[in-house]
Amino acid sequence: MSSLQDVFQCESPVALITGSGSRRVGRVIAEHLARLGCRIALHANTSVHEAQQAAESMIREFHVDVMVASGDLEDPSVPERIVAEVHARFGRMDVLVNSAAIWHPTPLEQITAEELLRYYRVNTMAPFLAARAAGMIMVGQPAGGSIVNLGDWATCRPYLDHAAYFPSKGAIEVMTRSLAVELGSRHPQVRVNCIQPGPVLLTEDASPQHRRALENSTLVGRVGTAEQVASAVQFLCENAFVTGVCLPVDGGRSIYAPDGLQAGLNTG
Repeated sequence: MSSLQDVFQCESPVALITGSGSRRVGRVIAEHLARLGCRIALHANTSVHEAQQAAESMIREFHVDVMVASGDLEDPSVPERIVAEVHARFGRMDVLVNSAAIWHPTPLEQITAEELLRYYRVNTMAPFLAARAAGMIMVGQPAGGSIVNLGDWATCRPYLDHAAYFPSKGAIEVMTRSLAVELGSRHPQVRVNCIQPGPVLLTEDASPQHRRALENSTLVGRVGTAEQVASAVQFLCENAFVTGVCLPVDGGRSIYAPDGLQAGLNTG
């Protein structure tokens, strides 16, 4: 498999990662790509100060150029503006990672039309608009580019109190395939893929009982890390023969139901 530099025919490819201001999965992806020699554009909304501190730290540690783009992705003008700002700064766009998302539990009876629309604006429409803007830049580049959307493993096994969230994330899977066709037909080296993370990067207040429950819910018997998601991003960017796929990085949780039923089956 080629390096990012080989794939994009550039010594320092440019990567924009939305939702990378705070110390969550997006930030870890940005740091991973910086470690590989990419110039980085961090995006933040409410965590701009954290993003600026992260940018300074990444410049010192990885010796790469880093910028911060800010804006509320609920505003449909923001995704295209951010992409334009990054392109104006670096003159190219090699990688877009759509990591930003919102989620919080709401009982079904309490979900309002406005809440549903907000999920779609941030979790579905913003990634689409950013991907389209970045993709059209990539189409004009000899080496194309790579777009990676972050979905969710649980769109196939949704859990309670997230009935507004899951439709907005489920759309990411179809959008990924559609944009892979749209952009790939314009330039065969523009690829669009999706990662569906499982339980990674637990909050600091997660109880030992909650951690054990999550560990037991995976086939590999442990909680994953944001670094493992970042490694999957690297793979999808470096492998130029992969496009239009939705890759679960979930420890087997999407295929495993630890309910003990198999042990009681009579297969004789």
